[in-house]
Amino acid sequence: MKLSTRTRYGTKAMLDLAIHYAQGPILLKLIAMREGISESYLENLMTGLKTAGLVRTARGPQGGHFLARPPSQIKLSEIVIALEGPIALVDCIDDARLCYRSPSCVTRDVWQDLNKAITAVLERITLEEMAQKQRERAEQGRPEKARAYRAV
Repeated sequence: MKLSTRTRYGTKAMLDLAIHYAQGPILLKLIAMREGISESYLENLMTGLKTAGLVRTARGPQGGHFLARPPSQIKLSEIVIALEGPIALVDCIDDARLCYRSPSCVTRDVWQDLNKAITAVLERITLEEMAQKQRERAEQGRPEKARAYRAV
């Protein structure tokens, strides 16, 4: 199982917004540059994140994108669902009627347990926790780069 590029890049963009949360709206081109994501692809991702109520925009000279809620209130699960849809390893998890074998399928039980475990991990992690870890790693690895990750 692999997460899509949408989810990986969307999470990186949301983490960038969390790291720079206190700085106000952030231009997409800055996020794109810092995260190595094309600006046009990032625009596409932001549309889904805005629709999900995770990101807002401000227009004008001081405009840009910003988190709709504090990073401590945004769970990783919300980002994944906004970009991928419901978390379901196989289709029959969400709708048992899709397979006539669902009532007696032992493998479906395993997929459901695995799905619950993945969901629990994604529910437990907030953007604030991820931002803090990123700041700590920046401090440990390259102090000259750490300034970009410090809370203002």
